[in-house]
Amino acid sequence: MQFGIIGSGSWATAIAKILTDSKHTIHWWFRDANSIRHIQQRHHNPHYLHSAYFDPALLMMSTDVNEVVRNCDVVVMAVPSAYITDALKDLAKDALKGKKIVSAIKGILPETNQLLNEYLAEHFDVSIENYYTLLGPCHAEEVASEKLSYLTFSGLNEAAAAEIAAHFRTEYLNTVTNHDINGVQYAAVLKNIYALGAGIAHGLEYGDNFLSVYIANSADEMVKFSRKVLHDFSLENSDINYASSVYLGDLLVTCYSLYSRNRMFGNMIGKGYSVKAAQLELNMVAEGYNASRCIFKTNENLQADIPIATTIYQILWENLPPEEGFKRIEQRLQ
Repeated sequence: MQFGIIGSGSWATAIAKILTDSKHTIHWWFRDANSIRHIQQRHHNPHYLHSAYFDPALLMMSTDVNEVVRNCDVVVMAVPSAYITDALKDLAKDALKGKKIVSAIKGILPETNQLLNEYLAEHFDVSIENYYTLLGPCHAEEVASEKLSYLTFSGLNEAAAAEIAAHFRTEYLNTVTNHDINGVQYAAVLKNIYALGAGIAHGLEYGDNFLSVYIANSADEMVKFSRKVLHDFSLENSDINYASSVYLGDLLVTCYSLYSRNRMFGNMIGKGYSVKAAQLELNMVAEGYNASRCIFKTNENLQADIPIATTIYQILWENLPPEEGFKRIEQRLQ
């Protein structure tokens, strides 16, 4: 099984490390040829995860997305959701035919308000049967330092998801499977919003007691939204364990971890930064920012009861003062 990776940021680099540590040759797409030359000469990504070193013999790198896709059986999409359409703009419309697609994207495409599988079905005729997700509480920095982590691979066919997952299993990475493709993607989107809110709370100098209550309520809100999504898609949800790692686990680590860019972004908002100033200071993509608007728009039709996510949207997009927003949240927590 030949693997390709679309993306060259921290998470894409971590995935490349996982696969090459499993002795897979990977086909890896970069936007910048200078990064390719740097890795060939210095054996690490010049911009991300400098501690992750690669055997160049296992890397087939290219700036040609069609070349990368053509040479692999499984295509791992690991570009921030805001940039995936640009990354795929030169890809031939039939290039993904017969390929298995694994999404490592924790966001909704902001231009179209779609999940990646919906976008790929519309523009590249990718069947949901060939679409999988790679999600869970797994910070790229901890993968680089080989701290034990867990990833969940979701697909309609769990046996096929498990076959792909087996190639990612290492001494420092365990894998889990489930069939909840839409649910895990929306959970990944929502947890970034709630983590951004946790950062705002920290910036406003709320304490750990409040934060624990905030996260517990966020988890409940996430489950309500996920069940509403599944109901609207007429999908079965009775066997889904929302306390498992890909749901609750990912929410917890993103809200608490100092590696969480959403938490960092929110912390700056809570301390009085404007959104623009926080974006410039962070210099990385905080998925929760665009996600808050995408979820708000999605929920206009869905009508799930998500007051926390709605308030975070209002703080980020409608200039609601963070102090006032969290006073509102205080009144809704249980």
